[in-house]
Amino acid sequence: MIPAARQGWDPDGKPRKPRIVGIGAQKAGTSWLSEMLAQHPRIWTPPFKEVQFFNHRFVPEHRQWLPWHFRRSKENLVRRHIATGTPMTPEMAAYLSEITTGEMFTAKWYRSVFAPAPPGTRPIDITPEYSTLPDEGVDFVADFLPQAQFIYIIRHPVDRAISQLKMNLRRKGRSPASLDDWMAEIEAPELMDRGDYAAYLPRWRARFGPDRLLVLPFGRIARDPQGLIRDVEAFLDLPAAEYQGLHKKVFAAPGGPSVPDAARAELRARLEPQFAFLQATMPAAFLDDLR
Repeated sequence: MIPAARQGWDPDGKPRKPRIVGIGAQKAGTSWLSEMLAQHPRIWTPPFKEVQFFNHRFVPEHRQWLPWHFRRSKENLVRRHIATGTPMTPEMAAYLSEITTGEMFTAKWYRSVFAPAPPGTRPIDITPEYSTLPDEGVDFVADFLPQAQFIYIIRHPVDRAISQLKMNLRRKGRSPASLDDWMAEIEAPELMDRGDYAAYLPRWRARFGPDRLLVLPFGRIARDPQGLIRDVEAFLDLPAAEYQGLHKKVFAAPGGPSVPDAARAELRARLEPQFAFLQATMPAAFLDDLR
Protein backbone atom coordinates (compact mmCIF):
# COMPACT_ATOMS: atom_id res chain seq x y z
CA MET A 1 0.00 0.00 0.00
CA ILE A 2 1.25 3.49 -0.85
CA PRO A 3 1.88 5.50 2.34
CA ALA A 4 -0.72 8.18 3.01
CA ALA A 5 1.98 10.85 3.02
CA ARG A 6 2.66 10.15 -0.65
CA GLN A 7 -1.02 10.21 -1.53
CA GLY A 8 -1.80 13.42 0.27
CA TRP A 9 -3.81 13.76 3.44
CA ASP A 10 -6.41 16.34 4.39
CA PRO A 11 -6.67 16.34 8.19
CA ASP A 12 -9.63 18.71 7.95
CA GLY A 13 -11.45 16.69 5.29
CA LYS A 14 -15.16 16.06 5.57
CA PRO A 15 -16.81 12.63 5.46
CA ARG A 16 -17.50 11.53 1.89
CA LYS A 17 -18.35 8.49 -0.19
CA PRO A 18 -15.99 6.61 -2.51
CA ARG A 19 -16.21 7.33 -6.23
CA ILE A 20 -14.43 4.14 -7.31
CA VAL A 21 -15.15 0.65 -5.95
CA GLY A 22 -13.28 -2.57 -6.69
CA ILE A 23 -15.72 -5.42 -6.10
CA GLY A 24 -13.79 -8.61 -6.77
CA ALA A 25 -13.24 -11.36 -7.20
CA GLN A 26 -11.22 -12.66 -4.26
CA LYS A 27 -7.73 -13.92 -5.25
CA ALA A 28 -8.09 -12.22 -8.62
CA GLY A 29 -5.62 -9.34 -8.47
CA THR A 30 -7.48 -6.74 -6.44
CA SER A 31 -4.37 -6.16 -4.31
CA TRP A 32 -2.41 -5.35 -7.46
CA LEU A 33 -5.16 -2.99 -8.60
CA SER A 34 -5.20 -1.27 -5.21
CA GLU A 35 -1.40 -0.91 -5.23
CA MET A 36 -1.42 0.65 -8.69
CA LEU A 37 -4.37 3.01 -8.31
CA ALA A 38 -3.06 4.23 -4.95
CA GLN A 39 -0.22 5.77 -6.96
CA HIS A 40 -2.46 7.85 -9.21
CA PRO A 41 -2.38 11.51 -8.13
CA ARG A 42 -6.14 11.87 -8.57
CA ILE A 43 -7.12 8.80 -6.54
CA TRP A 44 -7.04 8.45 -2.76
CA THR A 45 -6.91 5.04 -1.10
CA PRO A 46 -7.45 4.45 2.63
CA PRO A 47 -4.27 3.32 4.40
CA PHE A 48 -5.64 -0.23 4.40
CA LYS A 49 -7.36 -2.34 1.74
CA GLU A 50 -10.95 -3.60 2.07
CA VAL A 51 -13.37 -1.43 4.01
CA GLN A 52 -15.98 -4.23 4.08
CA PHE A 53 -18.97 -1.92 4.65
CA PHE A 54 -21.55 -3.44 2.31
CA ASN A 55 -20.82 -7.10 2.99
CA HIS A 56 -21.01 -6.44 6.74
CA ARG A 57 -24.51 -5.16 6.14
CA PHE A 58 -25.74 -7.86 3.75
CA VAL A 59 -23.60 -10.99 4.26
CA PRO A 60 -24.06 -11.90 7.95
CA GLU A 61 -21.53 -14.77 7.94
CA HIS A 62 -18.76 -12.27 7.13
CA ARG A 63 -19.32 -10.38 10.37
CA GLN A 64 -17.59 -13.04 12.45
CA TRP A 65 -14.16 -12.34 10.91
CA LEU A 66 -14.42 -8.59 10.27
CA PRO A 67 -13.14 -7.57 13.74
CA TRP A 68 -10.04 -9.69 13.03
CA HIS A 69 -9.66 -8.00 9.63
CA PHE A 70 -9.55 -4.50 11.12
CA ARG A 71 -7.30 -5.49 14.01
CA ARG A 72 -4.87 -7.06 11.55
CA SER A 73 -4.99 -4.04 9.23
CA LYS A 74 -4.23 -1.64 12.08
CA GLU A 75 -1.42 -3.87 13.41
CA ASN A 76 0.10 -4.14 9.94
CA LEU A 77 0.14 -0.37 9.58
CA VAL A 78 1.84 0.08 12.95
CA ARG A 79 4.43 -2.59 12.08
CA ARG A 80 5.08 -0.95 8.71
CA HIS A 81 5.81 2.39 10.35
CA ILE A 82 8.12 0.72 12.85
CA ALA A 83 9.93 -1.26 10.15
CA THR A 84 10.56 1.85 8.03
CA GLY A 85 11.49 4.03 10.99
CA THR A 86 8.74 6.48 10.06
CA PRO A 87 6.80 7.84 13.03
CA MET A 88 3.04 7.69 12.63
CA THR A 89 1.60 11.19 12.47
CA PRO A 90 -0.89 12.27 15.13
CA GLU A 91 -3.48 12.68 12.34
CA MET A 92 -3.03 9.10 11.19
CA ALA A 93 -3.13 7.76 14.75
CA ALA A 94 -6.34 9.68 15.46
CA TYR A 95 -7.87 8.48 12.19
CA LEU A 96 -7.07 4.82 12.92
CA SER A 97 -8.49 5.13 16.41
CA GLU A 98 -11.68 6.70 15.09
CA ILE A 99 -12.40 4.07 12.47
CA THR A 100 -11.50 1.02 14.56
CA THR A 101 -13.35 1.86 17.78
CA GLY A 102 -16.89 2.79 18.67
CA GLU A 103 -19.80 2.04 16.36
CA MET A 104 -18.48 0.71 13.07
CA PHE A 105 -20.07 -0.14 9.73
CA THR A 106 -22.69 2.60 9.85
CA ALA A 107 -23.21 4.96 6.91
CA LYS A 108 -21.59 7.75 8.95
CA TRP A 109 -18.61 5.53 9.75
CA TYR A 110 -18.20 4.54 6.08
CA ARG A 111 -18.08 8.17 4.97
CA SER A 112 -15.54 8.98 7.68
CA VAL A 113 -13.14 6.36 6.27
CA PHE A 114 -12.67 8.57 3.18
CA ALA A 115 -12.63 11.95 4.94
CA PRO A 116 -8.83 12.50 4.57
CA ALA A 117 -9.00 12.39 0.77
CA PRO A 118 -7.60 15.73 -0.47
CA PRO A 119 -9.72 18.01 -2.66
CA GLY A 120 -9.55 17.01 -6.31
CA THR A 121 -9.04 13.31 -5.60
CA ARG A 122 -11.49 10.44 -5.87
CA PRO A 123 -11.65 8.06 -2.90
CA ILE A 124 -11.56 4.34 -3.70
CA ASP A 125 -12.77 1.28 -1.80
CA ILE A 126 -11.44 -2.07 -3.04
CA THR A 127 -13.23 -4.89 -1.24
CA PRO A 128 -13.50 -8.10 -3.28
CA GLU A 129 -16.17 -9.51 -0.97
CA TYR A 130 -18.64 -6.96 -2.35
CA SER A 131 -18.97 -9.17 -5.42
CA THR A 132 -20.89 -11.69 -3.26
CA LEU A 133 -23.67 -9.29 -2.25
CA PRO A 134 -27.24 -10.53 -2.66
CA ASP A 135 -29.67 -8.69 -4.92
CA GLU A 136 -30.86 -6.40 -2.14
CA GLY A 137 -27.26 -5.54 -1.34
CA VAL A 138 -26.48 -4.53 -4.91
CA ASP A 139 -29.70 -2.47 -4.92
CA PHE A 140 -28.48 -0.70 -1.78
CA VAL A 141 -25.09 0.00 -3.37
CA ALA A 142 -26.78 1.46 -6.45
CA ASP A 143 -28.86 3.80 -4.28
CA PHE A 144 -26.06 4.67 -1.85
CA LEU A 145 -23.36 5.30 -4.47
CA PRO A 146 -25.18 6.85 -7.43
CA GLN A 147 -21.99 8.36 -8.89
CA ALA A 148 -19.50 5.57 -8.24
CA GLN A 149 -17.82 3.40 -10.86
CA PHE A 150 -17.07 -0.27 -10.28
CA ILE A 151 -14.26 -2.60 -11.33
CA TYR A 152 -14.69 -6.39 -11.26
CA ILE A 153 -11.68 -8.62 -12.01
CA ILE A 154 -12.43 -12.20 -13.06
CA ARG A 155 -9.93 -15.06 -12.81
CA HIS A 156 -9.96 -18.56 -14.30
CA PRO A 157 -12.40 -20.38 -11.97
CA VAL A 158 -10.12 -23.31 -11.07
CA ASP A 159 -7.01 -21.15 -10.63
CA ARG A 160 -8.95 -18.78 -8.39
CA ALA A 161 -10.35 -21.62 -6.26
CA ILE A 162 -6.91 -23.21 -5.86
CA SER A 163 -5.38 -19.89 -4.84
CA GLN A 164 -8.05 -19.47 -2.20
CA LEU A 165 -7.64 -23.08 -1.07
CA LYS A 166 -3.91 -22.57 -0.51
CA MET A 167 -4.62 -19.34 1.39
CA ASN A 168 -7.08 -21.21 3.61
CA LEU A 169 -4.50 -23.91 4.32
CA ARG A 170 -1.83 -21.36 5.26
CA ARG A 171 -4.15 -19.49 7.59
CA LYS A 172 -5.27 -22.69 9.31
CA GLY A 173 -1.81 -24.24 9.42
CA ARG A 174 -2.93 -27.39 7.61
CA SER A 175 -1.09 -29.54 5.06
CA PRO A 176 -3.17 -32.32 3.47
CA ALA A 177 -1.27 -35.61 3.54
CA SER A 178 -3.47 -37.74 1.30
CA LEU A 179 -5.89 -37.44 -1.58
CA ASP A 180 -8.75 -37.96 0.85
CA ASP A 181 -7.46 -34.99 2.84
CA TRP A 182 -7.42 -32.85 -0.29
CA MET A 183 -10.92 -33.95 -1.22
CA ALA A 184 -12.08 -32.90 2.23
CA GLU A 185 -10.45 -29.48 1.85
CA ILE A 186 -12.21 -28.72 -1.44
CA GLU A 187 -15.55 -29.11 0.33
CA ALA A 188 -15.03 -25.62 1.80
CA PRO A 189 -18.10 -23.71 0.51
CA GLU A 190 -16.22 -20.45 -0.06
CA LEU A 191 -14.21 -22.07 -2.86
CA MET A 192 -17.39 -22.16 -4.92
CA ASP A 193 -19.05 -19.09 -3.45
CA ARG A 194 -16.33 -16.48 -3.95
CA GLY A 195 -15.99 -17.33 -7.65
CA ASP A 196 -19.67 -17.73 -8.49
CA TYR A 197 -19.59 -15.38 -11.47
CA ALA A 198 -22.76 -16.89 -12.92
CA ALA A 199 -24.74 -15.72 -9.88
CA TYR A 200 -22.98 -12.47 -9.06
CA LEU A 201 -21.97 -10.75 -12.29
CA PRO A 202 -25.54 -10.55 -13.71
CA ARG A 203 -26.65 -8.77 -10.53
CA TRP A 204 -24.10 -6.02 -11.07
CA ARG A 205 -24.67 -5.78 -14.82
CA ALA A 206 -28.42 -5.48 -14.29
CA ARG A 207 -27.88 -2.28 -12.30
CA PHE A 208 -24.76 -0.74 -13.84
CA GLY A 209 -24.08 -0.23 -17.53
CA PRO A 210 -20.64 -0.31 -19.16
CA ASP A 211 -20.03 3.33 -18.17
CA ARG A 212 -20.30 2.31 -14.50
CA LEU A 213 -18.99 -1.28 -14.45
CA LEU A 214 -15.68 -2.45 -15.94
CA VAL A 215 -15.06 -6.21 -16.04
CA LEU A 216 -11.42 -7.24 -16.49
CA PRO A 217 -9.64 -10.58 -16.98
CA PHE A 218 -7.00 -11.47 -14.41
CA GLY A 219 -4.44 -12.75 -16.91
CA ARG A 220 -3.79 -9.29 -18.34
CA ILE A 221 -2.18 -8.25 -15.05
CA ALA A 222 0.76 -10.51 -15.92
CA ARG A 223 0.72 -10.24 -19.72
CA ASP A 224 -0.20 -6.60 -20.32
CA PRO A 225 -0.24 -4.60 -17.07
CA GLN A 226 0.46 -1.31 -18.84
CA GLY A 227 -2.43 -1.81 -21.26
CA LEU A 228 -4.72 -2.93 -18.48
CA ILE A 229 -4.03 0.08 -16.30
CA ARG A 230 -4.52 2.38 -19.28
CA ASP A 231 -7.94 0.79 -19.85
CA VAL A 232 -8.76 1.44 -16.20
CA GLU A 233 -7.68 5.08 -16.51
CA ALA A 234 -9.80 5.51 -19.65
CA PHE A 235 -12.82 3.96 -17.93
CA LEU A 236 -12.38 6.33 -14.97
CA ASP A 237 -11.67 9.30 -17.27
CA LEU A 238 -8.31 9.88 -15.62
CA PRO A 239 -5.09 11.13 -17.21
CA ALA A 240 -2.32 8.59 -17.72
CA ALA A 241 0.06 8.28 -14.78
CA GLU A 242 3.35 6.55 -14.10
CA TYR A 243 3.30 3.50 -11.85
CA GLN A 244 5.99 1.68 -9.93
CA GLY A 245 5.84 -2.10 -9.81
CA LEU A 246 3.48 -2.71 -12.72
CA HIS A 247 5.05 -6.13 -13.29
CA LYS A 248 5.21 -7.04 -9.61
CA LYS A 249 2.93 -9.61 -8.05
CA VAL A 250 1.40 -7.78 -5.12
CA PHE A 251 1.22 -9.90 -1.97
CA ALA A 252 2.15 -12.94 -4.06
CA ALA A 253 1.50 -16.08 -2.06
CA PRO A 254 4.19 -18.71 -1.55
CA GLY A 255 3.83 -21.81 -3.68
CA GLY A 256 2.54 -24.12 -0.97
CA PRO A 257 1.72 -27.79 -1.49
CA SER A 258 0.82 -28.97 -4.97
CA VAL A 259 -2.85 -29.80 -5.44
CA PRO A 260 -3.23 -33.37 -6.76
CA ASP A 261 -4.58 -33.79 -10.28
CA ALA A 262 -7.63 -35.66 -9.00
CA ALA A 263 -8.55 -32.75 -6.70
CA ARG A 264 -8.05 -30.28 -9.55
CA ALA A 265 -10.29 -32.39 -11.77
CA GLU A 266 -12.97 -32.43 -9.10
CA LEU A 267 -12.80 -28.65 -8.77
CA ARG A 268 -13.04 -28.34 -12.57
CA ALA A 269 -16.18 -30.48 -12.60
CA ARG A 270 -17.78 -28.53 -9.79
CA LEU A 271 -16.98 -25.24 -11.48
CA GLU A 272 -18.39 -26.24 -14.84
CA PRO A 273 -21.36 -23.83 -14.49
CA GLN A 274 -18.86 -20.96 -14.23
CA PHE A 275 -17.09 -21.98 -17.42
CA ALA A 276 -20.41 -22.34 -19.20
CA PHE A 277 -21.52 -18.90 -18.04
CA LEU A 278 -18.29 -17.20 -19.08
CA GLN A 279 -18.26 -18.89 -22.47
CA ALA A 280 -21.84 -17.76 -23.08
CA THR A 281 -21.37 -14.15 -21.97
CA MET A 282 -17.75 -13.15 -22.62
CA PRO A 283 -15.87 -12.66 -25.89
CA ALA A 284 -13.20 -15.18 -26.83
CA ALA A 285 -10.38 -12.68 -26.23
CA PHE A 286 -11.59 -12.15 -22.67
CA LEU A 287 -11.62 -15.90 -22.02
CA ASP A 288 -8.09 -16.21 -23.38
CA ASP A 289 -6.93 -13.68 -20.79
CA LEU A 290 -8.41 -15.36 -17.72
CA ARG A 291 -5.08 -16.97 -16.75
